[in-house]
Amino acid sequence: MAGISRRSLLKGMGTGLGALAAAGPLFNSNKAFAAREKELNILCWEGYNSAQVLDPFRSKTGATVKAESLTNDPTMINRLRAGEINTWDLINVNNPWARKVMLPEKLIKPLPKAEFEPFFDKMLPEFKAPYKWAMSDDGKDLIGMAQRFGPYSFVVNTDKVSRKTAEEVGWDLFNDPKLSGKYGILESDDWNVFNIFIVAGIDPFKVHTPEELAKFEETAKRVFKGAKLIGDIASMNQALISGEIDLHLTGGTYSVSPARADGHPELRAITPLKGPLAGGKGGISWIEITSTVNNPNLSPLALEFLKYVQAPDVAHTVAFAEGTFNPVAQMGNKACFDLFTKEELDAIQWDSLEEEMARSVEYDIVPNYDKALDIMNAAKRLRG
Repeated sequence: MAGISRRSLLKGMGTGLGALAAAGPLFNSNKAFAAREKELNILCWEGYNSAQVLDPFRSKTGATVKAESLTNDPTMINRLRAGEINTWDLINVNNPWARKVMLPEKLIKPLPKAEFEPFFDKMLPEFKAPYKWAMSDDGKDLIGMAQRFGPYSFVVNTDKVSRKTAEEVGWDLFNDPKLSGKYGILESDDWNVFNIFIVAGIDPFKVHTPEELAKFEETAKRVFKGAKLIGDIASMNQALISGEIDLHLTGGTYSVSPARADGHPELRAITPLKGPLAGGKGGISWIEITSTVNNPNLSPLALEFLKYVQAPDVAHTVAFAEGTFNPVAQMGNKACFDLFTKEELDAIQWDSLEEEMARSVEYDIVPNYDKALDIMNAAKRLRG
């Protein structure tokens, strides 16, 4: 998704293929439809593709369940636009995409409201129905289910950079020339775009002037040049533990919790006390919404799976699925919350979760994301 022209092309492809998909059932035999009753395909963030989550569902249903994990929302959505609406049954992305993009483009379909809205009654208070990001813009349709969430800004080794300093200095840490060569950058295109804007002192979630984009470019070049390494979650955590880096850009409970669970409480996700975001807030939070794809031959197991992951024990498994550990909305249900050990609550920084969410704005869509992504990728290439 490098540019506007490519996005437009993909939209066009999605429209044309979507029209063919709409006609699909006319050509599907009863045999083909029946086969889908034992097949489920999930496009998701890491965690929902874990065997810990999927194997019990496979055993329960006798179904073939396939899940593919990607690391940014626009790529997943462009997969649907490009014709894979016929492949997937569920899509799991960050909060604005269902309401603002996928439903208007008819990439997803509403859930049976009477059947699924009662699940929100057992979620944490901020998710009670009608929960904004799970609803259509007009408030009439339920378009997805909430589960994992958390703040996501940056991570420090508190033996090197104290929590107090990190929260008070915030994003300006990455403007400090003394820290050049002492930080890493986690690979995650959309979040890195957000964070480069914030390091530049600019709110990412508004239309930007040419002057702001020029400042974004200058900041991107400097930040990528000063990074000791760029890598995935495992390599960032290992580099923090070994002392190769003191902190890393883009990160939070989602990325650092496995290291904390492995006995490294000195590693901590940070939400700055202030920043250039709306209301002067310092961080960004994410909430995953899982929706049913507008597949003309949707597997009936899609709705069954959405119910399955609401159960207290399964929600706890989702929270601590192999890969990353996170709070889940279902922790509002005592039967779910009580399954979390003291060590697990510490791993997901439950002690500060409420205050960190309060000083975060919710993940949103960057209006000129394509342009910013091109600029950022060019800055990354300059590293050689």
